[in-house]
Amino acid sequence: MEKIGFIGLGIMGRPMALHLLRAGYSLHVYEGNKYAADLVDAGAIAYPSYTSLAYASDVVITMLPDSPDVEAVVLGTDGVAAGMKAGSLFIDMSSIAPNTALRLHSVLQEKGVESLDAPVSGGQVGADAATLSIMVGGADAAFQRALPIFEKMGKNIVRIGEAGAGQMTKVCNQMIVGMTIQAVAEAFTLAAKAGVDLEKMREVLLGGFAQSRILDLHGKRIIDRNFKPGFRVRLHRKDMNLALQAGREHSVPLYGCALVAAQMDALIARGEGDSDHSALAILMEQLSGQS
Repeated sequence: MEKIGFIGLGIMGRPMALHLLRAGYSLHVYEGNKYAADLVDAGAIAYPSYTSLAYASDVVITMLPDSPDVEAVVLGTDGVAAGMKAGSLFIDMSSIAPNTALRLHSVLQEKGVESLDAPVSGGQVGADAATLSIMVGGADAAFQRALPIFEKMGKNIVRIGEAGAGQMTKVCNQMIVGMTIQAVAEAFTLAAKAGVDLEKMREVLLGGFAQSRILDLHGKRIIDRNFKPGFRVRLHRKDMNLALQAGREHSVPLYGCALVAAQMDALIARGEGDSDHSALAILMEQLSGQS
């Protein structure tokens, strides 16, 4: 089995890495991460730099917050690119700008390293349960090589197209998720202010044309006042900004996306940046005099 380096042990990265470890892969982690010791206790091997980790690995996976983080880890001093050998495979599972994914692909290709952009959807629940949707951009041969690894972390795994296609798909995914949460937040705020029972409303809507996983999961969060982060507002706001950037690059006006990004900006200004993105409901309630 291939030796896997995994960088980015956050809310989603940690369970993803653990699935690989439990599947029998030799897992390499960066000892500078505060959660590395937990993985080492489970059987991973820690390395003092990204370069040494990459040199010891056949496949390197990154799961980081934003484009600058991935660029710094891969292309920076003592970075991944300096340690990867020709014939190895780089997989970025972060949500970053499509243009950044293309740049990394180009740089690594010059070193004889294949790369895939493979962002995920499903949040912490999907990461914990290994049921993530994985949208992949890159060469088919690299995808086939990575598929057994992806299958340990997700269920709905699709190669979308060439490099950058995975990240563009994730941008579109985040637009739909953000705008749907906003729709649920508006509907629930209106219903609550009109005296409607939200539990019963959610139940009946889930049996009709408005049903969705977001209405199911995030609707329940809103009712239960459970805004503990599965996916933080500030990270989703970053993704909405990536969508707006892509819209400008391709001359596509994204009106709904811009509105939800502004709502998220307001939430962050109110100190809710680390709340779950379903906290869009909090802002709607405040604007409507409900709290």
